[in-house]
Amino acid sequence: MTTLDVRAAARTHFGHDALLEGQLEAVTGLLEGHDVLLVAPTGAGKSLVYQLAGRLLDGLTVVVSPLLALQQDQVEAIEAAPTAAGAARLSSAESATQRRDALERAAAGEVGYLFCSPEMLADPDLRAELARLEPALVAVDEAHCVSAWGHDFRPDYFRLGPHVADLGRPRVVAMTATAAAPVREDLVTQLRLHEPLTVVTGFARPELTLQVERCHDAAGQHRRTVELAAQSAERGTGIVYCRTRPAAEELADELGEQLAESGRRVAAYHGGLGRRRREEVQQAFMAGDLDVVVATSAFGMGIDKPDVRWVLHAQAPESPDTYYQEAGRAGRDGEPATATLLYRPEDLSLGRFFSAGVPSKADVRRVVDAVREVGSEPSAVVEQVPFGRRKAGRILNLLDLARVDGAAEGGVDALVAGAVEVAEAHQRLDRSRVEMVRAYAETDRCRADFLLSYFGERLDAPCGQCDTCVAGTAADRVDERRLAFVPQQRVRHEEFGEGTVTDAEEDTVTVLFEDVGYRTLAVAVVQEHGLLEPA
Repeated sequence: MTTLDVRAAARTHFGHDALLEGQLEAVTGLLEGHDVLLVAPTGAGKSLVYQLAGRLLDGLTVVVSPLLALQQDQVEAIEAAPTAAGAARLSSAESATQRRDALERAAAGEVGYLFCSPEMLADPDLRAELARLEPALVAVDEAHCVSAWGHDFRPDYFRLGPHVADLGRPRVVAMTATAAAPVREDLVTQLRLHEPLTVVTGFARPELTLQVERCHDAAGQHRRTVELAAQSAERGTGIVYCRTRPAAEELADELGEQLAESGRRVAAYHGGLGRRRREEVQQAFMAGDLDVVVATSAFGMGIDKPDVRWVLHAQAPESPDTYYQEAGRAGRDGEPATATLLYRPEDLSLGRFFSAGVPSKADVRRVVDAVREVGSEPSAVVEQVPFGRRKAGRILNLLDLARVDGAAEGGVDALVAGAVEVAEAHQRLDRSRVEMVRAYAETDRCRADFLLSYFGERLDAPCGQCDTCVAGTAADRVDERRLAFVPQQRVRHEEFGEGTVTDAEEDTVTVLFEDVGYRTLAVAVVQEHGLLEPA
């Protein structure tokens, strides 16, 4: 099939007169037999890739998506297409009868797209049902959740590789908006992508003005949050991100009272709200019936409102990945927007993060004993251990990773110790991400260039609009030929092990080490003591 045929199909079936960057390459790759990893910003049309490829592959497409609301939005979008192929959900929101009906309609060719969550796909009975339908394509949304290197690693995503294989090994397209190079490599491995084609459309968001304001105490930080949110609301719709549920509720109430006279509407959103209330807030926001949402990080996936004019972080988040993903919810229509971080160094004290910690060897051994007794299905294991499904799933994943590292060869004790070591390595990585947020907040270089370099890209020149550029502190880029190290270079450190250079300046180099996470080193010291060598 030629590219002209693909473009014509996009117009005929979905009403798109033109394809965006990366869409044609991804669809063509799938049609040519490749599995595809697509890294593109939200709003860049990733959903059209699986919709169009699924239509052209002429078979069932199974879409793995984490949120029910997002699944429903996609079902409605497909049903509204000029030549609808039919779509349905297999979720906890549907009755067993409704799920059975959806499967029967798919078998009859009346449904071309079936949506389910990773948790649903963990059910071996459902996988067997889907395998009988011989799907042509599996689309994995929010694919960064698969990777233990990722900032939003989720246990139910981790097992998608073998679960997809159970469906008869259809073609796979994995999609994410945020995945640095090491995460992309891990996604290819964990999802077992066949002849993988990686399509990266770029992380640059030139319409987004990045700003950081430093606060000296918690009270001043709160006052500035209210003040700045009220001012920003005059410019249009916005989101305020808070770290905790109580903070989101308190701020929403205070801001709502302040904006009531002007007729602007404010609501809180967090994971502690009931599902119906969360859906009400999200739908009202998407419909333009809310001006400001004050939320925790729970307000995120599936939020693709094009005209958000500003995003304000009341406190620093735990990683640059999270920050850029949340900040990037502004300006998706390509019009100017702002993303502001209110920064207080105390917000990044490590005790405020990582409440899950590292599991004890005793808990890991309990899971090992349960696996010996009932097998490795999480639903069976959780019945045998004195803790919840999330913790049990996390330990199962740690055990899998320890086996990959060869720990199982030393027996049960070595496997348990290996799983704990993997958890400790993940915690070191997470802690290093916190320090990268601190570096972003305190940098005097172009903020856009700082964030892009974290993801393995660089701007050709400073953005000219972030607060450091406006202040005149951001320097022009140095020619890479003058640098001692270059991004994506593999290096080895005697103490930290092997890693990948993610950012390089004349005086510093940042490396993501596999064992200890991100480290920023002084080039002069590195060269004087020979600390880094090619890997």
